[in-house]
Amino acid sequence: MPASKSRPPGLWSIVVFKLGKGFLFLSLAFGLWSLMDNNLPADLRQLLQQLHFDPERRFWADVSARVEKITPDNLAWLGSSSFLYGLLSASEAIGLFWRRRWAGWLALAEGAFFIPIEIFELSHGFTWGLSLILLVNVMIVVYLYRNRGRLFDPAGRGIGRRKD
Repeated sequence: MPASKSRPPGLWSIVVFKLGKGFLFLSLAFGLWSLMDNNLPADLRQLLQQLHFDPERRFWADVSARVEKITPDNLAWLGSSSFLYGLLSASEAIGLFWRRRWAGWLALAEGAFFIPIEIFELSHGFTWGLSLILLVNVMIVVYLYRNRGRLFDPAGRGIGRRKD
């Protein structure tokens, strides 16, 4: 096995990042689904009381007004979307782990898809968090594109499999 295909740390970092993102979105989906039968405004009031926050403050009153607008259908839609995105990220991670060519292109396309959206959002209001997300996204896209030939088996069989 050539040295360049043995342990590319950039690829393994992307695999760990994608697995973490997949786990986060899958957890978010199950969390959202678990809230569908709850009385969210009452839960928020109870949480604020437990934390000894004043629910009459303007910030918490605004949060409460927004929470009251959340419907079970909204939670179901957000949970389903989070679940599908979590599966996509986990699938990318598994494919990248096995160094499948389709996974490299899928991760590259997903990252490239979000770059213009992130730039658009930054043009309407700068935040450090979104800037960091954009930077990581650009680094992943550039790394996968520049190294696609050495990271992925051109036949799509993956590394370590027999070439029958």
